[in-house]
Amino acid sequence: MSTVDFLLELYVVIDEDLNDIMPPEGLRQRGPAPTLSDAEAITIAVAGEFMGLDTDKHIYQHFRRYHRAEFPALAQVSRTSFARQVANLWRVIEILQERLLGHLPLSDPLLGSPLWLIDSFPLRVCRLARAPGCKRFGGLASFGHDPTAGRDCFYGFRVHLRCASQGACAQIAVAPGHVQDVPMLAELTLAPGQQGIADRNYWSPETQAALERRGFHLLAPFKKVSSDPWPKHSALLARLRQPIEVVIGQLAQRFHIETTWAKDLWHLCGRLARKILSHTAARFLNWRHGHPPLQFDLLLDA
Repeated sequence: MSTVDFLLELYVVIDEDLNDIMPPEGLRQRGPAPTLSDAEAITIAVAGEFMGLDTDKHIYQHFRRYHRAEFPALAQVSRTSFARQVANLWRVIEILQERLLGHLPLSDPLLGSPLWLIDSFPLRVCRLARAPGCKRFGGLASFGHDPTAGRDCFYGFRVHLRCASQGACAQIAVAPGHVQDVPMLAELTLAPGQQGIADRNYWSPETQAALERRGFHLLAPFKKVSSDPWPKHSALLARLRQPIEVVIGQLAQRFHIETTWAKDLWHLCGRLARKILSHTAARFLNWRHGHPPLQFDLLLDA
């Protein structure tokens, strides 16, 4: 579809769900109504994230220059007002994400219930060489281990992700970089009667047994590859959890989730929320058009 059609369809989806969750008294108890509607502001932010525009400044300038016809009210709003409006809607964006996720088929065809894939990835606050003098997120960010990027150490946070086997992001949790993966399982919603697959970092018989007593069955390969007693079983689990690797790759490359340019925790959570909503919205539009769910390039004409 064309970019204009994409923006129109995205706006309709967001506006419909926003009207459903809107309280009778509205989102604001006092003050004038914003010049740019909340549905328009969220659509612009979500579409901008999908296009790889990862700062409020770039999103505002791009849409004001190229899509003023679709969003005429944007010409009457300053960049600061636009950024503040989107940031203040972070909780609404999270609720929209939950509602949009509910529209998608999440159940695994074989299990009859969702199969959750669990993993984590680093979120760097600054370059490693600048970490000793970095004042962002003082007391929150920390040094962590990242063996996947060719360098062992980073400074920032780890984002823990739960997604469905079809690639739909369901939940994220943010922790300092030094926090291990296993303790963060307590922060993720793991419902009884469901199953999940994680990587070797989540191997913990004690934690898996505790989850089993709560009714959630977590599968993870043995901790060490060299002494793995079930290599074929571990290889099967690795194949089954490939969709979350694809999702994390998309979040890192298209949505730039590993560098959010936020300077405080409030803005960080807001920007993470809208990147996840953007990914879910693209997944939803692909599903509605009958495209492969994670082939986002099919949504826009070349």
